[in-house]
Amino acid sequence: MPKMTDEANQLLIVEDDAAFARTLARSFERRGYVVRVAASLDALTPLLQDFAPTHAVVDLKLKGEASGLACVQALSQHDPAMLIVVLTGFASIATAIEAIKLGACHYLAKPSNTDDIEAAFGRAGGSTDVSLTARTSSIKTLEWEHIHQTLAETGFNISETARRLGMHRRTLARKLGKQQVK
Repeated sequence: MPKMTDEANQLLIVEDDAAFARTLARSFERRGYVVRVAASLDALTPLLQDFAPTHAVVDLKLKGEASGLACVQALSQHDPAMLIVVLTGFASIATAIEAIKLGACHYLAKPSNTDDIEAAFGRAGGSTDVSLTARTSSIKTLEWEHIHQTLAETGFNISETARRLGMHRRTLARKLGKQQVK
C-alpha cells in the first residue's frame, strides 16, 4: 500500500491496550497520518476539542463500563464524515450491525494490521460484489450471536449478561474464552 503524504489525514485511535495503540500509532505515522490516542470514552471528549480527526480506529471492548460503540457514536456525532473502523477480538454480527448503525464505515476482527485498517478506510462505500452463501447458521453460531448481542446490550458486563442469559458467569466466561479471536 502506498504511503499517504496528505497531512489532512488525521487519525484518532481509541484503544485501551497501550502497547497495541503505540504500535498502531507508529505504523500510521510512518504512512503520513497525524495520530492521537485516547484510552477511553472519557479521554475522547477533551481530545476532540483541539484535534479534528478525519479517520478513527476504535476498539470495541474498552476497560470499564464504556463500550467502543459509545465512542463510535460520539465520533460520528462530532463529525459524520469521519471514517471510523471498529476493531474487535469479540466479533459478532450483532455488534457489527450496531457499529455500522452508529456511524462506523467498517468492522474488522483482530488480528488486523495497518494494511487491513487502511484498506477498510478505502472500502467505506460498501460493495455489491460480496458473495452470498446458501449455508444456514448453525445452533452454535446462533448461540454465539445471541451471547454477543446480550453482551453489547449490557456494555460487556459479564455478570449481567450471564444473568440475562440464565447461565452461570463462569460458564459464560468459558464460552467467551473459547470463541475469542486472538
